[in-house]
Amino acid sequence: MKSQRLRWLTVLFVFVLAAALSGPRSAAAAPAVRGPLATRIDEIMHRLRDVHRFGAVAVAPDGRAIAWTETLTHTAAGTAGAHPSATGNPGERLELAAINGTHVRAVRIAHARSRCRFSSLAWSPNSKVLAFLSNCNSGHGDSGQLDVYEVGAHALRARRITHLHGFVHQLSWVPGGAMLSFLYVKGDLHPIAAVSATRPQVGVIGRTGVEHQQLAVVPAAGGRVSLITPHPVFVYEYDWSPSGNRVVYVGAPPPGRDNWWVAKLYVQRYGGRARVVLDPGTVSGSLHGLQIALPRWSPHGARIAFIGGLMSDQGATGGDIYVMSAKGGQPVNVTPGIGITPSWLTWTGDEDMLVSSFAGGSTRLSLFTLRGSAPAIQHALFTVAASVWSGTFASAVSVSADHRVLAFIASTFDSPPEIDTVLLRTDAAAQPVGVLERAHAITHVNTDVRPMWGKAVSVHWRNDGFKVQGWLLLPAHYDPNRHYPLIVYVHGGPSWATRPDWPEDGYDAAPFAAMGYFVFMPNPRGSFGEGERFAQAIRRNMGYGDLSDILAGIDRVEAKYPINAAELGLTGWSYGGFMSMFAPTQTHRFKAAVAAAGLSDWKSYYGENSIDKWMIPFFGASVYQDPQVYAKSSAINYIRNDKTPTLVVVGQYDGECPAPQSFEFWHALRAMHVPTELVVYAGEGHAFHKTKDLRNVLERALRWFAKYLHKQPLA
Repeated sequence: MKSQRLRWLTVLFVFVLAAALSGPRSAAAAPAVRGPLATRIDEIMHRLRDVHRFGAVAVAPDGRAIAWTETLTHTAAGTAGAHPSATGNPGERLELAAINGTHVRAVRIAHARSRCRFSSLAWSPNSKVLAFLSNCNSGHGDSGQLDVYEVGAHALRARRITHLHGFVHQLSWVPGGAMLSFLYVKGDLHPIAAVSATRPQVGVIGRTGVEHQQLAVVPAAGGRVSLITPHPVFVYEYDWSPSGNRVVYVGAPPPGRDNWWVAKLYVQRYGGRARVVLDPGTVSGSLHGLQIALPRWSPHGARIAFIGGLMSDQGATGGDIYVMSAKGGQPVNVTPGIGITPSWLTWTGDEDMLVSSFAGGSTRLSLFTLRGSAPAIQHALFTVAASVWSGTFASAVSVSADHRVLAFIASTFDSPPEIDTVLLRTDAAAQPVGVLERAHAITHVNTDVRPMWGKAVSVHWRNDGFKVQGWLLLPAHYDPNRHYPLIVYVHGGPSWATRPDWPEDGYDAAPFAAMGYFVFMPNPRGSFGEGERFAQAIRRNMGYGDLSDILAGIDRVEAKYPINAAELGLTGWSYGGFMSMFAPTQTHRFKAAVAAAGLSDWKSYYGENSIDKWMIPFFGASVYQDPQVYAKSSAINYIRNDKTPTLVVVGQYDGECPAPQSFEFWHALRAMHVPTELVVYAGEGHAFHKTKDLRNVLERALRWFAKYLHKQPLA
């Protein structure tokens, strides 16, 4: 017995020693499988990386100059001697040019790091100085401290005017040009957003580490930074009155990541006290209980316009346009019943606004003319099947002071990102309003890049009395005489919409088409693009109406294209991750699924997530007041119906869809003997910030679908 025990101890010691020497395996470690599938995946990954990206664009008020930020490709970064970071970001550059895209020159910063970030481009009112944020002189790491810099319109070298310590964004000039303003979390660099990674939950929860974001100002020449909004109000976005003596902002009590959904509208005189002019929680009419965003002063400062609606996240703006007196009172919905979703606006006169909207999966630019309390008149300027989006819409769109020159970052499924400009006539009094010069690219950094997938088709269908739209990507090297598998890619939100967009270097729909799949991207009920009635149609019924629309869309696609109905996959991130968990419990049509950053049980989710305030507008009550409305949409309650092999991925510090939701779903599938795998990515939040992790998710998903839908790459 003693010798047998010794042999077992020896075996155990060798096993433990081997495990210790090998170390823990990273969650992002790629499967060590080679062959045709791996070769094709490597090719797709490499080509996605070598595309120039634009982060922000800004037109000078006089319409003569333009600035933009450009992310270097890994090839260009290597040539320039920069070193890729832990996040995979090879660095950015800031460029100035004439409005037609000529005379391009890069802005230089003395003693700059090899890897800089730039954001919040803001021209002075006289068009002579560009202010911006950058971390070029901070310490190492991509999360380095951002500071305010300035560069002359005709200069090349910028100067630093602040030495901040904290998270800073939304840089703007105070009218008059003597001061700059920005949102500031003093003493804390951690980004505050529902999609950012949460901190470890330790200490006195709810009181330890609560951030306060306030509006700050600094002299344009540099000097003392002053916080001018009250400490108990977390400010999300703001706008200065034309005279610069008042500011309007959207705010709520801290914690900031949780309370945007119950934020109020404040007006504050410079140096004075804040005053609530609108509370959506108490106001009557169509805005009651909804969200507000993008407040904008009218040219004479008497009124404020904003967008109000059912919105999933700050920054994902969409709804109706409301106008109200700057003194307060009942807001007027000037776009009731409109069949598109406004997402950005700027006043062009006291009765006119330039508005960009989601329009059935495309982007529409319109001029809206107010008519008192009656619905505004819409003059559609142009509609493009393209995405105009880059982090925040305000960074991706810019217009000159006379509203004649509009610049924006645009891309489609067929065309990688470039900066486009368009010349407009926006004076409604000088009819006809319209486009004087069609949109055209003024940059050409991606002209040699070609899509690796087939063409994009806009698909339309009707279901339950609703008009529904989606996008279909045909597989690479499409042959109408062959049958192909189909992957359904559901967008997040649910208040959002898929528009044509060049894929990011990470988890996106287009790489699946590059692998030889049809990829269907529906915009079902709950999406932007068909008006507020459509967006609000899933309230208190999450997962059901939208799934019905998706299934009807699949029927439409299968009727028109050679798709093998026995090879149908499903995936999505966030709300798309929820649908990838929920849908297989309601139908057996899907043969494989990849659920990314999803949720499986709305009841437990309510108590686990860090943003529970968002659920009240969608469910009508808290889970403690109406548990049944949450239970009926929970995948975990129908898990015995699920037979679909599912890959589950999530970030370790996801506060929006916490990791326990993915653990619960994975655990349940294992108990039901359904093939499943769970991968948790260290340090990631809801929106992954490490390129290597995003690419790893994509690779795992491609392998998962190859295993359960098709054995080899089809293209």
